[in-house]
Amino acid sequence: MAKGRLAAGAALSGLAMISALSAANPSAAERGETALLQRAFNPPSWSAQSYKNAWRYWDRGLRDPPQPYDAAFRERYGLHPAPYANGDYPMGLREARGLLSKGIATDCLLCHGGSIAGQSYVGLGNTALDIQALFEDLAVADGRSPSLPFTFSNVRGTSEAGAMAAYLLGWREPNLTMRTTRLELGLRDDLCEDVPAWWLLKKKKTMYYTGSGPARSVRSLMPFMLSPLTLPSTFDREEPSFRDIQAYILNLQPPKYPFPIDQGLAQAGETIFSQTCARCHGTYGEKWTYPNKIVPLEEIGTDPNRYYGISAALRTHYNRSWFGRENPGWLADDCKATATAGYQAPPLDGIWATAPYFHNGSVPTVYHVLDSKARPGRFTRSYHTDQDAYDPIKLGWKVQVLEQPADATLSRYQRRKIYDTTLPGRSNGGHTFGDDLTDSERLAVIEYLKTL
Repeated sequence: MAKGRLAAGAALSGLAMISALSAANPSAAERGETALLQRAFNPPSWSAQSYKNAWRYWDRGLRDPPQPYDAAFRERYGLHPAPYANGDYPMGLREARGLLSKGIATDCLLCHGGSIAGQSYVGLGNTALDIQALFEDLAVADGRSPSLPFTFSNVRGTSEAGAMAAYLLGWREPNLTMRTTRLELGLRDDLCEDVPAWWLLKKKKTMYYTGSGPARSVRSLMPFMLSPLTLPSTFDREEPSFRDIQAYILNLQPPKYPFPIDQGLAQAGETIFSQTCARCHGTYGEKWTYPNKIVPLEEIGTDPNRYYGISAALRTHYNRSWFGRENPGWLADDCKATATAGYQAPPLDGIWATAPYFHNGSVPTVYHVLDSKARPGRFTRSYHTDQDAYDPIKLGWKVQVLEQPADATLSRYQRRKIYDTTLPGRSNGGHTFGDDLTDSERLAVIEYLKTL
């Protein structure tokens, strides 16, 4: 008995020692998680008071802030509770110290922290975000003009990330020192980009919708730091932190489907998937494969604006800059596929959680991906992310189909809730590969996709 207690005690001591060593020598992924979730890499964009006063500009009839205020703030802008310690702020906003005082800064999780079935996830694209309203309202709450230098978003849940890159990088020399005048790098605001899930990156050789960047790049994670207040030396100093953050991202796993799955139907769906979808999207399971395929525009047929909207001037300036000089060989080795004018077919791990679909978020459910004739031309949704907002049959968001264009009398905030696929950059055409399936075959494929 005594020997048993001694052995148990020794084992516990050994585990404690291992735990202590692990805490003293965290892995790169552990360091990356700490950096991502606990540090501010951007200077404050707004004062702390702007968060508290934003409600004054929501509705002229409000006399007092709606309660509970934090929840009302999140719903207004499509933000989500942080699944980590973050004070009163949602994912994407955090306290940061400026030159004179503390304020509120943005971080990666503004766009890359989402919610599905009522649960927040780091690395899930935020498809509820109204980034335009957030920046306009907090500027006004700080006593500044709400006018932004370009359109941040035309449709809620999407962003004009290409315009952001063109604008911010246009103020920088190749060594990232500030310019006195902005380079014209092709500032288009009709690209309408959905946010891909981070956990897909581990399978990819190339990233971005066009496959135009090496997936191994650390510096590609850092352009969001191009605030005019960020010194050039900051990028070199923080690159090791982002190497750790990349390690954390590459360890992320997709959330499991939270509802019942018909395993027999899913097995039948796997067979259909293997015959119809796998050549572009890969195979799944222990011995998975992923072809990293760029599908030509004439074959995929989806909206071409994202491909053509990134100008040659922007690509050239980026590649000459600090970002593009990380490892020039990568551009030659991993991005040969970009000679193809098209879009990269993504892995489908966790596809149930990543609605809406296509690079522009124009298709609300997987069912609509597989039946182009059924896709709604105009629709809106609640922009809630709880279970009631989710459609487990069609696999995606429940929507309200609209017959008419947005009323001209609606505010811009309300118009951004309406997805109109007749407008530039927002076509829901193309990817007709599921049109020849029967409805029962589509539902079988959907059941299989729930297992990924």
